[in-house]
Amino acid sequence: MTRPPEPISPEGLRARATVLRAVRRWFDDHGYLEVATPVLVPSPAMEEHLHPVQAEGGWLRTSPEFALKRVVAAGLPRIYEIGPCFRDREHGPWHGREFTMLEWYRVGAGPAEVMEEVQAVVKAVAHAVGGPIPNPWRRVTVRDLFREVTGIDLAEASASDLSDHDGDHWDDAFFRRWVEEVEPRLHGAVFVTEWPASQAALAQVRSDGDWPVAERFEVFLNGVELANGFHELLDAHEQRRRFAEANLHRVAAGEEPHPVDEAFIEAVGRMPKVTGIALGLDRLVAALCGWNGIGPAQIPCSW
Repeated sequence: MTRPPEPISPEGLRARATVLRAVRRWFDDHGYLEVATPVLVPSPAMEEHLHPVQAEGGWLRTSPEFALKRVVAAGLPRIYEIGPCFRDREHGPWHGREFTMLEWYRVGAGPAEVMEEVQAVVKAVAHAVGGPIPNPWRRVTVRDLFREVTGIDLAEASASDLSDHDGDHWDDAFFRRWVEEVEPRLHGAVFVTEWPASQAALAQVRSDGDWPVAERFEVFLNGVELANGFHELLDAHEQRRRFAEANLHRVAAGEEPHPVDEAFIEAVGRMPKVTGIALGLDRLVAALCGWNGIGPAQIPCSW
């Protein structure tokens, strides 16, 4: 039986258009250059939990990250892109196989400065759509938040401390507890910082404390994950090692390895200090408008 097409929401599309204008105005006013990078790419995401959509000649991008880092390495210090991205096997009211990403990079900035920009962008968008402006914004580390909710200190916990599932790797055990127990407790506007070093992906790792952490942060608004930011890794050799490690995990899970994007790896080694962030634009519209999912902000995929 063919599923009937979902209705188009004029109200949702008007709100989306208003948000797009507000976002572009903010970035243009703050010295950012809008760029456009390819949607069809030779290598998809590095992270093994992201599943790309294959297309003839390559893949549809899961984010514009690889290409935008080449732009940063070419000498543009403040850039942003708004465009379609694609991820397979993601379901639910806050997910879409196709969605719109806002991604930006600021040379010379650290995570704290980009978090301030996130607050300013969200404020500008909330003002544009007439929604409540989130305030205050909480900043909390993963370790402190996990200990607050579960009583477990991640710096000392083993996989068996985190999970009753035999054979769970530490990261799998952590994510299960995170999704089931911690994430539902995130209310209001929250920056979650200092993720476990094993989840650095494309971020730098800091080892000056009592446990190594990724210089990475995630943004939540009213329980919705909006964005993921990195103090970007600048070591091409380490980036290649992480890519290879992710492919090993992918193969172990029965998936095909992803080809290495050599131009991206080379660009990582030439980038200056930079922080970048990817934000789901459809989620931002929906969260600020008080909707229960991203549907009204999109034209339905099924016609």
